[in-house]
Amino acid sequence: MPTIVVDVMPKAELLDPQGKAVAGALARLGNDRFTDVRVGKRFELTVDGPVDDAVLASVREIADDLLSNGVIEDVVNISVVDAAGTHSAAAASGALA
Repeated sequence: MPTIVVDVMPKAELLDPQGKAVAGALARLGNDRFTDVRVGKRFELTVDGPVDDAVLASVREIADDLLSNGVIEDVVNISVVDAAGTHSAAAASGALA
């Protein structure tokens, strides 16, 4: 059964306190080559049946209405992973329109 992966990230213009905490921890552990860390969310929705345009439209709506807070987060990627684990982009990376 295919799985649809939805990635949600804080809007670029907003402070990411969790990312700042991780960046600080990395620096304290001697990993100072990383200048910024952003922490987001990943959702995996398993589909019973084929993934077509209607299913992707439904996921897009679910991502916008339930999985993300449009005020502070962007849905940055929606992709389909087939049973073999192969990714195929369902929507381009970056804030989706």
